[in-house]
Amino acid sequence: MLEILAFIIAFFFAMNIGASGTAAAMGPAYGSGAIPNKKIAMVLVGIFAFLGALAGGEVVKTIGEGIIPTNIVDVPLVIIILTSACGTLFFANIIGIPLSTSEVVVGSIVGAGIAYQSLFVKELLIIVSFWIITPFVAFFLALFIGKCTRYLENTWPQLKGTGKWKKPLVFFLITCGGIEAYAAGMNNVANAVGPLVGAGLIDVQTAVVWGGLFVALGALLLGGRVLETNGKKITQLSLLQGSSVSLTGGSLVIVASIFGIPVPLTQITTSAIAGIGTASEGLKMWQKDIIKRIIKVWIVSPVFALVVSYGLILLFRQADFYKLFIILSVFIATIGAYCLYQSTRKEKSTTYDKGEGI
Repeated sequence: MLEILAFIIAFFFAMNIGASGTAAAMGPAYGSGAIPNKKIAMVLVGIFAFLGALAGGEVVKTIGEGIIPTNIVDVPLVIIILTSACGTLFFANIIGIPLSTSEVVVGSIVGAGIAYQSLFVKELLIIVSFWIITPFVAFFLALFIGKCTRYLENTWPQLKGTGKWKKPLVFFLITCGGIEAYAAGMNNVANAVGPLVGAGLIDVQTAVVWGGLFVALGALLLGGRVLETNGKKITQLSLLQGSSVSLTGGSLVIVASIFGIPVPLTQITTSAIAGIGTASEGLKMWQKDIIKRIIKVWIVSPVFALVVSYGLILLFRQADFYKLFIILSVFIATIGAYCLYQSTRKEKSTTYDKGEGI
């Protein structure tokens, strides 16, 4: 019964992965009008995501076996890890905070490793270093490409998507969106099925097939709203700029996947957009607090999932209510202190604006 529950949670998680990060890959193509039909865009995302998932075996091995020893991974622990990841993402969606699925899953696994005092620290540091490096690489690479794109569009205005150049540019944008969807499937399918592999419930090859199917299914059935939102957000980009964002983010994620490293597609794509925007708008782009958003998401995603996973293990596996009480107390105190800080800042701002004292 517990094994069936583990598979249900994993495949449900895979559908949510397909609906969120993967579906957004075709946002530039849909938002720019390159693909006017939303259903066609979702079908393309599903196909490329599934093909990418089939090549995601190395990342599955990392998630399943490369962070904590497999001898401590059993079915109840898999359920806790997946529930922590799913619950964290669900809570974040409710309050409107975009989280990285890779960071959430890794955070949940690390929480389990800490609870059992068994963690591959060296491998974890490699993963975290990629989390830090790849957004910066995406930014500077997109900045360079953005400068080149701006020069080309100024020299040949037809490259902005007019005249005989429109169809080739549309095809190129759709292709780049397919590459990003492929990369998302290749890297993110491990987040759902990796823990199943670690517990020995399924082998890697079977895991990527079933995981890929449910990721694709999630993109097809649940990705419409994400596609709509992401498409509208990037309509200020030209066809060539949108292609640059997708190609930059997708290429970096594919490279990381080849080495078996789970990386945050959200931060990489956001950094690429920031690089393209900086090339066009200069330092004005940084007034939009993009770097602050990236840092907050990078910190909140794994830490929140880690705490949830660790707390569930204390509650259901170890029955250590004293440590659980301490964790909850620290969590509540942190939330309370942050809320008090925000309210104090707001009060001071209101006071200064009105020119009054208390």
